[in-house]
Amino acid sequence: MVLSTVYRGSSTEWRFPVGAASRSESDLPIQPLYDGAELDGFDAAAKLGTPGQFPFTRGVYPSMYTGRPWTMRQYAGFGTAKESNERYHELVGAGTGGLSVAFDLPTQMGYDSDEAIARGEVGKVGVAIDSIEDMRTLFSGLPLDKVSTSMTINAPASTLLLMYQLVAAEQGVAGDQLTGTIQNDVLKEYIARGTYIYPPKQSLRLISDIFAYCHQEIPRWNTISISGYHMAEAGATPVQEIAFTLANAKEYVRTALAAGLDIDDFAPRLSFFFVARTTLLEEIATFRAARRIWARIMRDEFKAKNPKSQMLRFHTQTAGVQLTAQQPEVNLVRVALQGLGAVLGGTQSLHTNSYDEAIALPTQKAARLALRTQQIIAYETDVTATVDPFAGSYVMESMTDDIEAAALELIQAVEDRGGAVSAIEQGFQKAEIERSAYRIALEIDKSERTVVGVNRFVLDEEEPYEPLRVDPQIEVDQCERLAALRKERDNDAVDRALDAVRVAAQGTDNVLVPMREALRLRATGGEVSHALRDVWGVYVPLDTF
Repeated sequence: MVLSTVYRGSSTEWRFPVGAASRSESDLPIQPLYDGAELDGFDAAAKLGTPGQFPFTRGVYPSMYTGRPWTMRQYAGFGTAKESNERYHELVGAGTGGLSVAFDLPTQMGYDSDEAIARGEVGKVGVAIDSIEDMRTLFSGLPLDKVSTSMTINAPASTLLLMYQLVAAEQGVAGDQLTGTIQNDVLKEYIARGTYIYPPKQSLRLISDIFAYCHQEIPRWNTISISGYHMAEAGATPVQEIAFTLANAKEYVRTALAAGLDIDDFAPRLSFFFVARTTLLEEIATFRAARRIWARIMRDEFKAKNPKSQMLRFHTQTAGVQLTAQQPEVNLVRVALQGLGAVLGGTQSLHTNSYDEAIALPTQKAARLALRTQQIIAYETDVTATVDPFAGSYVMESMTDDIEAAALELIQAVEDRGGAVSAIEQGFQKAEIERSAYRIALEIDKSERTVVGVNRFVLDEEEPYEPLRVDPQIEVDQCERLAALRKERDNDAVDRALDAVRVAAQGTDNVLVPMREALRLRATGGEVSHALRDVWGVYVPLDTF
């Protein structure tokens, strides 16, 4: 159906043809033309407010990027701690303001490199960290009082954070000087990613212990990065991403309150982690809607009084799932657009993917180009000259309202099932995401959705590309270091310290305190995780039977 719109000049009436509405990734209509009628009754004061003030639609800070740009992070970590340390020094030298650490799969799952289950995976998708000695090497020579560090770690997040704190103390950096983030979001692991260890109830107890510990010991640390990114990578739409993320966040808040923490003591350190897709307008609207929803949840539902408790501060990573192995250089363009969307949406920090990540771990040149992409957005464009440049736009405010309404409906669906944990146990979020992923895959297969280089504009023959490969000797070397560690340390003292961890896990004491002592004595990450497994068990989803 072809519609038309009328433009009346001083003496002439023109009619322009307008196409039918299309559908967004969230399967919401995108009209071919928006005008003032779309915002009939729009209350700018209530919906937008002032930047830096409730409901924070226009951004969490009054000046946003007009004073300084977002934190530019680069996600890096591969092979050994020494190799990763060299990459971090290169990134800091290139102008990176924050580091983002990738850990290998055994570390993410709470296993040491010399365990049978880790065979073949050591150092593959990130750096292997087995003990405080590895952490010491990882951050050797880096100014931990000046560099903000984000660690993508979930079930063993407390272990890696404690190692980091101990290494910082050896450098003379006190806990109150440390800034950074642990992802620490285990609920999304049950939904989309799978690197969980303990059952949900025990995982939530550990997270509330982290909140309390950091409030006392590392007050500037962001204790959780509640993540929609991995759900999006599994196929969640923008609406599902923010709805399920905010539903998980509500579960964490309730857990902390039930543990006796005050809302305004821990809520200012909550942070979020979202994806940035190539669907530029929808992404910007999604970030604005998420801020508005969270502000109202915190103020009206949880009665948070501190404005910092009501702010949704978030890190963004460009969409790895949208990168293609075909014509990989085209990913540079995708990443630039995705990064631009994150900035226009008001992110607090950003990681831009390297163009070759659909093939292998990024090369040094590719990682540098990804950082340069952010620097061009920050210093060569004018998008940092004004706050929330899309405010008041017919299309942007309409899309923000549509996404907000759809996300609130989905959050309520989670609440109706008893909250995030209960809905996870019923398989609700996972099923919804799988349904959306299937729809998108069909659209690509049928060429109803264009992916440049995959189903349109393809090459007869791809250009050769030499990916970065991980040396299998890394696993051998890591196992040898572990053997030497266990031979040199005081194993009786380590065993006593691990027993203290088990006692705390059985009771109500904060488990991070005995964990820190065990790690200081050079207990390994796997040994600490096994001590908690001994008491709490492991999570086995129902659909595995």
